[in-house]
Amino acid sequence: MPPPRRSYRPHPVIEFSMAEADSMISLPTDVLDDILSRVGPRDAVRTSALSCAWRRRWEALAWLDLDFEDGLEHKRAVDSILLCCPGRVRLFRAFIDESSRIHDWLLVLSRRAIEILDISGSLTLPSSVFTCGRLTSLHLSYCAIPLLPRGFKGLPELRNLSLRRVDLLENGQYQLEEIIAIAISQLLEEPTLQHVDISGDFKKWMIQGPNLRDLHIHSANDYGWDLGDLPRLDSVVIDICESLRNRDFSKFLSSLASLTELRISTYHQPLNGDNILESLPCTFINLKSLTLLTHFCKLPSILSTFCFPRNAPSLESLKIQVVYGYGMGKKFEANGEFQNARFTDGMCANLQFVDMTGIRLFSNEMSFIEVILSKARLMHTLSISLSHVVELAISKEDGLKKLLNYKKASTDAEVIFEGCTVTRLFSPSEPGNA
Repeated sequence: MPPPRRSYRPHPVIEFSMAEADSMISLPTDVLDDILSRVGPRDAVRTSALSCAWRRRWEALAWLDLDFEDGLEHKRAVDSILLCCPGRVRLFRAFIDESSRIHDWLLVLSRRAIEILDISGSLTLPSSVFTCGRLTSLHLSYCAIPLLPRGFKGLPELRNLSLRRVDLLENGQYQLEEIIAIAISQLLEEPTLQHVDISGDFKKWMIQGPNLRDLHIHSANDYGWDLGDLPRLDSVVIDICESLRNRDFSKFLSSLASLTELRISTYHQPLNGDNILESLPCTFINLKSLTLLTHFCKLPSILSTFCFPRNAPSLESLKIQVVYGYGMGKKFEANGEFQNARFTDGMCANLQFVDMTGIRLFSNEMSFIEVILSKARLMHTLSISLSHVVELAISKEDGLKKLLNYKKASTDAEVIFEGCTVTRLFSPSEPGNA
């Protein structure tokens, strides 16, 4: 006679966890949706194992964020999630290789009204990437961008566009112009172009848009872009190694006159003997924050370091990032007398914060520090950080001794040297030590 069958009872701890999970399922729908959306797609699906009540709960989500930034080792999981969950997909972020089913995913994402698309990987994207017409943010990295499909209707809701280390086909600049231009998006505010490579010869093309506020361009080359009608442009970053060598630099700078924030490389040499960096064709009347990627070795870069602040009467913050390796060799000697002569009445009248990084304690650099301290009457903080990549011209101790003897125009100025506050500087009424 067989022994009587025992009824199965889960372990008390497991039983308690199951009861707790079932009590959570009674929470309001919007609360459950918020919980499942926050835990991420993998953990949302894993809630199916909690109890029968949870088995298909994740499939009822109104929207999902699919974030696979760590890679797509489980491609079938993406297929299952997109197939089972009929709701909207707000975000899709993934590193993808050539073997992925990206074309099929993009078609499904387009139907699910995808808003934020962030794709990186060594692949050539299919043209279906441009079928996602509800995008508000598009971020593409380390991939090749296809030609626009026929009948492309644009990305009318696009606000943020970021292209980083991507390849465009021959004449791709015109495609990029079309993506950025007013005809594609009336709402685009923040395009970032970082090392965008264009095949073949290129001609001038235009960056324009009625709502474009922030523009970031980082590149080893000038790919012929120009600035068109940008009525709301407020902040610009231009970091190009061979900066603007074959264009009308005066016209380019004039198009930036209304900015409040500017970051620009000035370590390049001017062309055709026209030292445009000694005098600018416009006044940056609204400019409050300026970052210069420069050095103090050659005359053009030294002049530009004075030129921009001289033409920015509202300037409050100046950051100088010293870049070595460009224009190095025999240095132009710009002593204190030479640099002091570059100052004009009213220059740096509102300057409060100066941050210098990567300096080597060259005499030209020290002379600039001495002059700026003696002229900026509203100076609040001058911060100095040394280069940790190349050798210093003098020791830190000798540099600090020089700094301690500089006069300052502002009695409130705090000087920070390598993270430490310098406690003894002289105001104009006090004599400095020899």
